[in-house]
Amino acid sequence: MYEEIIAATQNFDAMYCIGSGGFGSVYKAELPSGNIVAAKKIHTLCDGDHVTDRKEFLNEIEALTQIRHRNIVKLHGSCSNARHSVLIYEYLEKGSLAEILSKEEEAKELNCSRRVNIVKDVAHALSYMHHDCLPPIVHRDISSKNILLDSDYVAYVSDFGTAKLLKLDSSNCTGFAGTFGYVAPELAYTMKVTEKCDVYSFGVLALEVIKGNHPADFISTASSPSANIQLKDILDQRLSTPTVEVEDQLKKIVTCAAACLRANPQSRPTMRMISQMLSVSSTVQIPSTVTPGEHERVL
Repeated sequence: MYEEIIAATQNFDAMYCIGSGGFGSVYKAELPSGNIVAAKKIHTLCDGDHVTDRKEFLNEIEALTQIRHRNIVKLHGSCSNARHSVLIYEYLEKGSLAEILSKEEEAKELNCSRRVNIVKDVAHALSYMHHDCLPPIVHRDISSKNILLDSDYVAYVSDFGTAKLLKLDSSNCTGFAGTFGYVAPELAYTMKVTEKCDVYSFGVLALEVIKGNHPADFISTASSPSANIQLKDILDQRLSTPTVEVEDQLKKIVTCAAACLRANPQSRPTMRMISQMLSVSSTVQIPSTVTPGEHERVL
């Protein structure tokens, strides 16, 4: 497959590049079989950063070979030699959520109902990673650029280069990772990774999906215990008026997002709780504090 990828991308020519991030660039490759895949070529860094470069590559392989979920991007294979380190994924036609939200017409196509489903998709994926994987997996970089959409607007969590598999007998302390504007505030002074870091990032993302851009001005308001964000004040103005049913779901997402942004990590709900809340049709009361128990795995 490696030689096929090289041929299909003309040795990773820029014309085939469909995205680029901190650790690699992604290329669209049509194989002789007719299948289309996304090939992520890890950036070649200077010698001093080679260890970090290699770690991100192995991190992604380790995380993605252990998980199978409909809302997590599928890793088909990987290869590494003296020239390149490459990860091969399923190809998702619509690209990143960030890219879609930044374009006027494409953002309109992402109607209220589709946006509700995107938030649910991400919640289900994170719930699976935190509560159904052993050891639990914390993504550490949940942001709109790392959420990909297929042709039916189904959302997939991608880019596991900074993911951390939590060890129950370890402090799980680490260096900074993530995208500014989505990172939980406690990481600035504790550097301790828990699943609540992803919960905070999910809260930011959920508001971004509804607002249509990063909710910087609303984060401090939403994190307040007395937060009372009105849907009309945050809903993307490019969208048509939602039905009553969809409007209720959007309001529920705003409520859940505000709970995820609480300053005290232990007061945030777990992703399992969020996933369950968004799956039921009736209004669910989110507790002001979360007591570790059947709904939360203590890490």
